[in-house]
Amino acid sequence: MMTPTSLWEVEATLGEGVLWHAATGRVWFVDIKKNHIHSCAADGSERRTWTAPSQVSAVVPVEGGGWVVSLEDGLYRFDEASGQFTLLRAVEADLPGNRFNDAFVDAAGRLWFGSMDNGEKSPTGSLYSYNGRDVKQADSGYIITNGPATSPDGRTLYHTDTLDKRTYAFDLAADGSLSNKRLFAHITEGGHPDGMAVDAEGHVWIAVFRGWRIDRYAPDGRKVGSVRFPCSNITKLAFGGGDLRTVWVTTARKGLSEEELAQQPLAGALFTFRADVPGLAQHALRLEEQA
Repeated sequence: MMTPTSLWEVEATLGEGVLWHAATGRVWFVDIKKNHIHSCAADGSERRTWTAPSQVSAVVPVEGGGWVVSLEDGLYRFDEASGQFTLLRAVEADLPGNRFNDAFVDAAGRLWFGSMDNGEKSPTGSLYSYNGRDVKQADSGYIITNGPATSPDGRTLYHTDTLDKRTYAFDLAADGSLSNKRLFAHITEGGHPDGMAVDAEGHVWIAVFRGWRIDRYAPDGRKVGSVRFPCSNITKLAFGGGDLRTVWVTTARKGLSEEELAQQPLAGALFTFRADVPGLAQHALRLEEQA
């Protein structure tokens, strides 16, 4: 059953940040390099696209309605009706060479998001948390951050150092503090770990950029399976649908040569497949401050 099919051949330069919004039955994702926010119905129909004022790396729902997105210089409220972006919190104003990357909302309504060197060379990236009021740096020293996600019980947070090919686990306390950083998985096959999602059994699904696949890891870090794709740059996945067993996946054309693009006509498409186990529900950001 886990055979990916193309749902929207959007030709994303760098597709990312896919999520399922159960309240509206729609899939959301971004194309970082084209400054695009995309949304469609579960079957890929009813497509809509908005253009952001700068690179947009993630879009997450807010409790009570609306969206928060990460642009190059911080967090913004996004109004899908008007297409307007309003600054909520400036972050890393002193690091103009950085941009933001992947993001995730945990069960407590906190936003976890990472920054990275836009040139992909310097370890200026950090992992941040945002509780709807305060932005706090939780870890640092990354060139490319990726894939915040939590275990089903909310006590473990996973985060990836993409260029080092390592995914780490942290103990996550009720107050949002992290401790006990340790290696969870090391990608030794081809490709680099990118975005991730956790299923209801606590297994961690990691998209592998340049790896043609998504790998599934048991809670103890053992690799237990893979899902193969017809293109190499797999960036992010999200579970959803009525039974949380439908998976949507973003991919990218970034870095592929003309020859590779000719061999991978579906590169940059939004894919879907059915998983054998359900995932976890998408949470909404609890926003204590208003733009």
